[in-house]
Amino acid sequence: MPLIVVTTSSRVAPGLLSRRAWQVLEDGPVRTGSADHPHLPYLADAGIAVEVVTPDPAALVREACEGTVVWLEADEALMRSIGYAAVALEDPPVIEVVPGSYDLPGARLLDLVAVMDRLRTGCPWDAGQTHESLVPYLLEEAYEVLETIEEGDYAALREELGDLLLQVVFHARVAHDRADGFDIDDVADGIVSKLVRRHPHVFADTRVEGAEEVSDNWETIKAAERAAKNGGDSGSVVDGVPMGQPALSLAAQLLRRAERAGAPAVLPAEPSAGDLGARLFELVRQAHVAGLDPEAELRATARLYRDRVRAWEAGDA
Repeated sequence: MPLIVVTTSSRVAPGLLSRRAWQVLEDGPVRTGSADHPHLPYLADAGIAVEVVTPDPAALVREACEGTVVWLEADEALMRSIGYAAVALEDPPVIEVVPGSYDLPGARLLDLVAVMDRLRTGCPWDAGQTHESLVPYLLEEAYEVLETIEEGDYAALREELGDLLLQVVFHARVAHDRADGFDIDDVADGIVSKLVRRHPHVFADTRVEGAEEVSDNWETIKAAERAAKNGGDSGSVVDGVPMGQPALSLAAQLLRRAERAGAPAVLPAEPSAGDLGARLFELVRQAHVAGLDPEAELRATARLYRDRVRAWEAGDA
């Protein structure tokens, strides 16, 4: 006779179980160690009695030797104890795990939102933060992600992306507290709608021949979006370029936008103080023509210089 363990996901709506899970639960008897399991009311509505008991792995295994026993939910520690109890018997029962519900991709994001809610209401520091006070952390975490990518430290990238993701969820939670605010679902809805709208070759019947045509369509759709926001005026191709970004990146992005609009490679401009700014901009233009990222190139050289300084400090030749 088997001991059947039904597992569920707390991130899936209670009551949504697999057909096999419903079958074994209906056959019973059903036990659980979780008095507050979210599925209990739904099982009761379905006429399935669930007995809440203190988990006793050895007793469960012995009982399963006499007849079928269904156990609702078991964590890793309980499953390990059940396994130890079973192998201790000369004729152990069959132990079957039946997944009742699964986490969908992205399910742990729900946990992050729940943790952020707790922090915002239960931690004085988190409760006191504003969009403005969080800006330094947003920039810091973004640059730490960049550093792990540049260093090829992909093991650390996972953690750094988590820190950056926290900033997005944090800002959304701060916005939720405003009378005119929004929440994380509004943020996700906005980007989902934008991605679907800008990829008609994936989500609609538009046909493309390659990545270049995808890029062209993207810019056409963005122009239409600007026109919709501005009452029919598509505005400038450089509208929306964040002017607060590092200067090299800013110059490179402006050049990319201008090129897409068909602007001349060189536009006359007033020289900056000492003409240094104009010379720096020209270097950025040359990097753009060569297909290089000036910010990345300068950062790579800066890292080499850092290493040389360290070598000099260590007394190396």
